[in-house]
Amino acid sequence: MGNATLEQNPPKLALGPVLYYWPRETLLAFYQQMSAAPVDLIYLGETVCSKRRSLNAEDWLDLAERLTAAGKEVVLSTMALLEAESELKTLRRLCENGRFTVEANDMGAVHLLAGQAPFVLGTGINVYNDQTLRFLAGLGARRWVMPVELSRDTLAHIQARRPAGVETEVFAYGRLPLAYSARCFTARFHNLPKDDCQYRCLNDPEGLTLSTREGQAFLTLNGIQTQSAQTYNLLPELVELRALGVDVLRISPQAEGTAAVVAAFADSLRGQRDPVAAAAALDATRPHGTCDGYWQGQPGLRRVAALGPDGVSGAVGRPTG
Repeated sequence: MGNATLEQNPPKLALGPVLYYWPRETLLAFYQQMSAAPVDLIYLGETVCSKRRSLNAEDWLDLAERLTAAGKEVVLSTMALLEAESELKTLRRLCENGRFTVEANDMGAVHLLAGQAPFVLGTGINVYNDQTLRFLAGLGARRWVMPVELSRDTLAHIQARRPAGVETEVFAYGRLPLAYSARCFTARFHNLPKDDCQYRCLNDPEGLTLSTREGQAFLTLNGIQTQSAQTYNLLPELVELRALGVDVLRISPQAEGTAAVVAAFADSLRGQRDPVAAAAALDATRPHGTCDGYWQGQPGLRRVAALGPDGVSGAVGRPTG
């Protein structure tokens, strides 16, 4: 990718919305810690399930003001799957807040924001080509988050044709958000109906791991959301991401160790750590391994550029787990 260096126009670091159900005190303590972390943007809001009410819309707006005062750029994230009028009411409140940029995670949010205010296209919006991106940019999109299943080659194609004034954000670390369903997998696991789930997600701060019959960790069940069991880690690809013109790298919050992940990315972007060695150190902390298959154009659960204990790339195409 030429002679690109990490010091030249490095991407910004973003902290994505918390995808799990954490108690109110845990959320507030987490964001207090992140207010001093080296991240540029922080996405706030419930994107998975409206029954997760540790913070309501006004609480999120109040928190957004506090993080803005701490020097962070704040974006309010909307839900990806809406099923009730109460959820539409919250969506309208966020889209009409008049203060903060909104990340649209469904086309209903895009409809409310179109022509009213610039917005971000979240992981819940399927932008698979430059024509779609150009259309949505015409409605007011000013940043898009690349769908996690796309490869670097697809990104390169879209980047070459990206509309002027639109930034590109890449999901760079965390369990991949893969799909949403009207059914709640966590409630089903506990033999409970969705309408009486007893908030069991609170017992699983990083979701429930689903394994194959062979015992390989395969998926993570997070309420109505399905995630990867492996943690997506593009830290070794920082130079390539920079060369592709990526503007923002997203780190998805984890129940443990998010501060260390942010520090590893920030230090690597500043040239203070080798990103491959830093990635190897992070990989060692993940219970079900890491992956980069989608980025490499291969099955998502694979770690294509496997990292050895010394931080040097090892075998190619080795499944994790």
